This record gives sequence, structure tokens and C-alpha cells, in this order.
Amino acid sequence: MKRHIPKLEKPKALRKGSRLGIVSPSSPAEASAIAAGVAELHRLGFQIEEPPPMEPQGYFAGSHTERLQQFCKTVHDKHIDGVIAARGGYGGNYLFDARLSTRLQGPKCMVGFSDFNIIQLLMLEVRGWAGFYGPMVAAGFNHGADRPSGYDLVSFLQAVSEAKSKWKIPLRGQALASGAASGRLVGGCLTMLQTTLGTGFEPNTSGAILVLEDRGMKPYQVDRALRHLYQAGMFEKVTGVILGDFPDCDPPSSGSPIVPETCAEILGPLEIPVVYGVPVGHTKRPMLTLPLGVQAKLHAKGEGTLEILEPAVVD
Repeated sequence: MKRHIPKLEKPKALRKGSRLGIVSPSSPAEASAIAAGVAELHRLGFQIEEPPPMEPQGYFAGSHTERLQQFCKTVHDKHIDGVIAARGGYGGNYLFDARLSTRLQGPKCMVGFSDFNIIQLLMLEVRGWAGFYGPMVAAGFNHGADRPSGYDLVSFLQAVSEAKSKWKIPLRGQALASGAASGRLVGGCLTMLQTTLGTGFEPNTSGAILVLEDRGMKPYQVDRALRHLYQAGMFEKVTGVILGDFPDCDPPSSGSPIVPETCAEILGPLEIPVVYGVPVGHTKRPMLTLPLGVQAKLHAKGEGTLEILEPAVVD
């Protein structure tokens, strides 16, 4: 947690007419979901570069070599302004074996969540690249703007397009511990964050506002993951925490603790602001887009507000 924090590298802003390249570093996506997501991105005014199809290999979108080559080619293509993941699943960690963090040229906007977050965490920690924790082609954009299981239009456009002003994001959650805190915005998917421990690129959370969300975990599994992070020292100097709404995380039996109770028990003693139930990442509500790496201020009161203190992109 005491490692040097690299200078934040901000990519070029995405605007109407920008060209986005779709990457599949993890699991395969359904063709119909991809088509719907591409149509929505076209509606927003983006040009879309769809890569040549790969033959799925089990739960991977293609072979490890194919996925790596597709990802690097897309990031390096000077005609592509931003990179967006097709979906999450599993497999992004295999790309690291090829020294991904040192071979990429950029930065560029890299938009996605879930398994794609492992790449965002790597690039932020090692290279200082700002990340964009938000909707993917077949997991958010395919359901449309401001719709259930879709994405929040305003926060997405602010994150990838706003190059001059500050802005505020209504978090639409609930304060578990009230207060205000400032710091660098880091984190993302709880499972991804946990798997960085011991790798050398786990996030530096000193003075940070930490984002944690996931889905399909029993409350005791959330408990285990949070306690692991606690015991690893990741919460020692955190200034505030933003928690997702953890869908499909019902307790295994009546009377068992529920996720917000588990979170309150572990995070409460830290005496820092905590907002729970934010529609970020895995959520059935319109998904917010959070710019990772930037300075922000968390207001944990009522439904919570996140004030972004600096743009994540440049003109």
C-alpha cells in the first residue's frame, strides 16, 4: 500500500464521431447482445470498429493468443479513439503473461466492468492510466440508456467526454456511515480487486475512495472477501467506500445476515463514510460510469453523491 502512485495519464475525450474498438479479452458474448449494443453506440454518434470473429474456447472468447493480439491491436490502432469491452466473464488475467502493462501504447479510454476491471486495475496501478468503470457492449449498452440493466447516459457522457469541468454523480444508494471524504477513486469489482493481492499491482488505496461491487455472492462470501482485504491492509488508509447493490446475493437461509449488514459490520469500525446500494457494475438498474484514478469527494448523506473534482479525459 506504500508503493509510488504514478502520475495520472488521461486519454483523449470521446465525442460524437469518435471511433470505438470492441475487444473481447474475457468470455464470449451473444451475437444478438453485441448487435443491440453496437446499435446503441451508433445512436450516440460513435463509429464502431468490430474485430474479426474468434472461435470461442470454452468460457474464453478465443484462444489466449487471439484475445491478446486482438486487444493490443485495438489499443494500438491510431484510428481508434477508445476501447470498449464486449462483456466480462473470465479470462482477462491471462493477457498479463505477455507483460501487457509494458507493451501497451496509450492511454486510451478503456470502458467496461466485471472481468475487464482486472485490466483497468493493472493499467492504473502500473502506468497511471485513468479507467472508466461502466457499461459494456453486451452488458449495459444492449439494454439502452436509462433502462433496467442498461446504463446511465449522463454519467457515461460526463466520464468519457468532459475535459474541463467538475461534476456530481447522484449515487442513488444509502449512507451506511455518514460523512464526507476526498481521495483518488479506485477499485471496481470485488472479486477482481481481491485477486490482485500478492501480484504487485494491487491498487494503492492510501488516501483513496474505494469502489467495491459484485454479484452472485452469498453474504458470507462477501464477508470473506472484505475480511481478506481488511487483513491484507487494503482498508488501512482508505478515506471512504462506495458499495454496489450486490444483486443475486440473497442469504442461504432465513435469519442469516444480508450483504449490507455484513458490509456495515466490517467497514463500520473504520469510521469513514460509506454509501451502499449504488447502481455501478453488476446492477439491474441503469449503470453509472465512474472514472477511476481521478480525485473525487464522497458525500455520504441520504442517497449519497460523488463529486468528481477533475476530468478523466483531455481535449
